Amino acid sequence: PPSAGRYRRMDKAMWEKAVAFHGHECPGLALGVRLCEFVRLRLGRTSAHDEELVCIAETDACPGDAIQALLGCTLGKGNFIYHCTGKTAYTFFDRATGEGFRVIAKRNQTPLSREERKQQIYTAPLEELFSVTVPKEPLPEKYKKMKPISVSAKKLEKRSKKVLTSGR
Repeated sequence: PPSAGRYRRMDKAMWEKAVAFHGHECPGLALGVRLCEFVRLRLGRTSAHDEELVCIAETDACPGDAIQALLGCTLGKGNFIYHCTGKTAYTFFDRATGEGFRVIAKRNQTPLSREERKQQIYTAPLEELFSVTVPKEPLPEKYKKMKPISVSAKKLEKRSKKVLTSGR
């Protein structure tokens, strides 16, 4: 189990669940697990059972898989939203309280091997890994389920032929 205080080590059960979802171990996933620990501590909750916790991810990198696996923010539920800025930044909103904050991963410029970077992330104090600012955008509306679009097989076949012959 993690030690008490600000010098918490990464939670082993959270790590194993994230690795199972992501498919392999890597520094980016380690950063995502630590991010989830940070968010859980700040909000005082473990995960989103429905849409009450919302995440807006500014990158499509590995930390996003940890968020989906550990915080319950998923594309399918509509509470994991991707707005590409290329920054390792994530905005979280708690729909119940309206609280929102943007978490930005701090860059560590120390040259380390992949394994050393992972270990550094595992053991670093959370405040050395992340900074917090106000959200750059408002709380998104609740997810609205869209009606599926029905396309006949004939229309699909016709469209496919057009694409193959015209290149569009």
